[in-house]
Amino acid sequence: MRIRVLFFGQLKDIVECSEDTLELPAGARVETVFRHYASQFPGLGAMADSIAIARNREFSGPDAGLEDGDEVALMPPVSGGAALPAVRESADAYFAVTSDAIDSSALRRRVQSNGDGALLTFEGVVRDNSQGRKTRYLDYECYVPLALNTIEEIGRAVLERFDARRIAIVHRVGRLEIREISVAIVVAAAHRRAAYAASLAAIDTVKKRVPVWKKEYFEDGEIWVEGQWDDDIPRSVGAAEAC
Repeated sequence: MRIRVLFFGQLKDIVECSEDTLELPAGARVETVFRHYASQFPGLGAMADSIAIARNREFSGPDAGLEDGDEVALMPPVSGGAALPAVRESADAYFAVTSDAIDSSALRRRVQSNGDGALLTFEGVVRDNSQGRKTRYLDYECYVPLALNTIEEIGRAVLERFDARRIAIVHRVGRLEIREISVAIVVAAAHRRAAYAASLAAIDTVKKRVPVWKKEYFEDGEIWVEGQWDDDIPRSVGAAEAC
C-alpha cells in the first residue's frame, strides 16, 4: 500500500523534504512509518518521545493500523495543505487559520451581542527579541486541516466548561513582522470572570495542542522554536524504542 507522509517544523530540515510517498506492506502501523524514517535519519529517532503523529488529520497513537491512501503527518512539539483562510463558523463560534493579517476589531463585532456584559480580546503579537537576541521576523508553519479541527475542539470545550456565550479563535501562519498579531481570541460572556477564565484556558490550550510551528529569524541566524505537546497527545514511540 502507498502512504503519503508529511513533515513539519524542524523535521523538514532533518529529512530534507516536506512530503514523501512510502510503500508499505499490508498490516503496517503508524509506528512503521516513524521507524522507517528514524532508521535513515538518527536526528528523527532522537526526538521520538516528543514527536506526535496524525493519521488522516487526527492525532494517532503508534499502534493504529494503516490503509492504502492514508496520510500520515510527523510533527515536532508545537511552538505555538489547504487553501487559506480555513474557516469554521456557527452562531456561537468562529474559528480560522489564515495567512492574512488578523483584524481583532472585526472579530469583536462578530462575537459581541447586546446581552454581553464582558468582551475580552487576547492578542499574541510578535516581539523584537528572544533570549537576548534581536528578532527580525517570525515564520509560522501549520498543518492546516488538523489545526482547524483542533482549534474548533478547543473552542467548543471552552464554551462548555465556562459560562461564555460566544468565542472566536484565529491563528495566523506565514511570515509575521514585529508587532503583528499571530493569534487572536475573543470571548463574549455575561460577566468578566467567565470571560477571563475562558480566554486564559483557550490560549493555554492552543499553545500546547494546535499543530503550528514557529521559526524565529535573528540578525545572526534562525532557529525553530522548541515547544511542548499537551500531555495527552500521543507520541510516536518511546525514545528507548526508537531505532
